[in-house]
Amino acid sequence: MRTLLFFFIFLLGSFSAFAMQKNMQAVQIYTDNQLLDLIKENKHLSQVVLDECQLVQDIEARANKANMPSYQFLWGDMLAYGVCVKKDIALGLHYMSLAADQGLAEGLEQLGRYYHMGKFMQVDIDRAIVYLKTAASLGNLPAQMRLAEIYEHGYGSPLDYPALYSQLHHSITDDKVMHNKISGLLLVLASKMPSKVIEQAKRTSYTN
Repeated sequence: MRTLLFFFIFLLGSFSAFAMQKNMQAVQIYTDNQLLDLIKENKHLSQVVLDECQLVQDIEARANKANMPSYQFLWGDMLAYGVCVKKDIALGLHYMSLAADQGLAEGLEQLGRYYHMGKFMQVDIDRAIVYLKTAASLGNLPAQMRLAEIYEHGYGSPLDYPALYSQLHHSITDDKVMHNKISGLLLVLASKMPSKVIEQAKRTSYTN
């Protein structure tokens, strides 16, 4: 009887190990498009956790060896927040900067937001504007909206108002709350410009 019990426990353990191995093999590395979609929806870190941190080495390799901006951004965020790896804010910001340098709009927007908020670094509005302007020109709506809020408080150059007005005027969203907020930001920007400039901005595209 005891022998049968040990045999049953052995079989159960073997099955559990096999099931765990099979489950681990089922997790595939994200394609670039999949990862970009996760980043845009701010689900990239939670997805890494849902995948039980199985892809850490693959993510690091694509960030560090393949120099893929989407993976540099993901790896930077993982390091900055200590998700599945030891927390290292400075190194995380370094990888975020690498992604931004390669023109990843989400990386540019995030660094601009951090400089604006003073998250992980001291507040630097001028640097925030530089990052946000570039992200806004790439069609990043959060960057455009944050930039409008910064201009509303008197920062930036009036020469930049028409480009941002055009970007927001041509923006697309199905979120009613965001739509109303954009409308309010457009009114603020319009109050700072002559009507002729506003009409010209509506007819011109300033987004890459």
